[in-house]
Amino acid sequence: MTHARRTPSTDAAAAPGSPATPTGHRRVRTARKPLIAGLAATAALVGAWYATAGAATPTPAVTTTAVTLSAKFPYLSAGYNNTREWTRTATAAAPNGTLRVAWPASDGVHVTPLTAAGKRSGADTVVKGAKEVGGLVAHNDGFALLTRVADTNKWKETAAAIVRYTNGKQTFRTKLTGTASADTSPTLDGQLTWNGSKYGAYFVVHGAGGFADGHYGDKLTYISAKGAKLSGGWGWGCSHNEGIALHAETTGNFTSLCFDDWRSGLFVSTGIAAPDVAPVVQREQCWAGYCGGTFPSRTGDLVKSSTGRYATAFASRGAASAKKNPADSSGRGWSVTPKFGAHQVAVAFLKDRNSGPGKAIYLTGTRTVANVNVHVAPYGKDRLLVSWESLKNAKCASGTCTGTFSGTHLRLIDWNGKVQSPDKVVSARITGDIAVQKDGTLVWAYAPVTPTYATPLTGASPTSTSLRIARVKP
Repeated sequence: MTHARRTPSTDAAAAPGSPATPTGHRRVRTARKPLIAGLAATAALVGAWYATAGAATPTPAVTTTAVTLSAKFPYLSAGYNNTREWTRTATAAAPNGTLRVAWPASDGVHVTPLTAAGKRSGADTVVKGAKEVGGLVAHNDGFALLTRVADTNKWKETAAAIVRYTNGKQTFRTKLTGTASADTSPTLDGQLTWNGSKYGAYFVVHGAGGFADGHYGDKLTYISAKGAKLSGGWGWGCSHNEGIALHAETTGNFTSLCFDDWRSGLFVSTGIAAPDVAPVVQREQCWAGYCGGTFPSRTGDLVKSSTGRYATAFASRGAASAKKNPADSSGRGWSVTPKFGAHQVAVAFLKDRNSGPGKAIYLTGTRTVANVNVHVAPYGKDRLLVSWESLKNAKCASGTCTGTFSGTHLRLIDWNGKVQSPDKVVSARITGDIAVQKDGTLVWAYAPVTPTYATPLTGASPTSTSLRIARVKP
């Protein structure tokens, strides 16, 4: 799956209704956006902050099991400037404790059933014609997958769809874009969540007629347990959306975040589709790859605490200044001057589903090290596990970085951002969605290969015929 790269000149305008260049928003994205970045903040400052945190808790241990695959898994994708990114996998836990892992292959998206211990428990279900893992929900009797399928439209692009399998058979396939809504989805960069009675699907759309023709935005759709479209959500939100996060709620709107390149930053879009009044989580320079990929695979982890707060983690260059863009005649665009030379690991906390936070907390700070593939997950009752990959001797240009891979880092923090354990560098990778089991165990799947970020990815992705299933028990 590939996406077209932007350049500063083609990424400058536009939401629906504002002028757009022929190529600025009408793009068939043929290379994925970047997931990387590094930092230009001082190590001394971060070191001083770390020293006051009082890290004492033992760092989590990771155990893994191997799963042989029934097809070849192309485990890399190309981002901006052909930056190397992990091809997304999704791991989800069913109420009865069993697991499902979704991963793409040439014959469709495979969904592999696993025991609660991470061992294969049966043959794959292959969702034929599916083009992307956009989100996965595991049920006791099967799963629901957010993906892309063939469609007929003016751009000859795919449609977003939710596909439900029950006891090995497809029970519904509901398209979420089409002629009636004048949109397509050539790439999802999406999330699929479930609250026990309905699904929420949040994903990227491409206008195919009407007010949004040729532009890129995002869409949030609610679907019933039987595949019927429900009220709520929106047909057009952040434009362009460079990163999506979605958390299911038992009542009301599902909590959502988006990285918006036009208004330049990370915003709370819950219930409002992120118009100008959307609460700001963090201002970032969000064009030509600088902001895209701050959430891995353009999808972010959004964790809810027992008190109703939320945490998200992302790669950030911060903002030395942020102001309205005088060159944008609509008055809605923003210009951000980054504080750091490249991205670092940031964590932000929201007090509730509708509010922005205070300042982001930075967990890294070495000028010559880039940090990529940032994740956060709940760890026990009152802590968070933050993970990222580091690249030493990083060289960054046009929003992407190359460097020497120097490890996957795990760190525990509390809900105030204070460090609870020293960093641990592990051999496991996190290449997609993390499942949380009833006892709090974290589970994810990854290709058992050593990363390299020394050069861009050119040509086809290498493949793997196995996955490793990683488990961390608090």
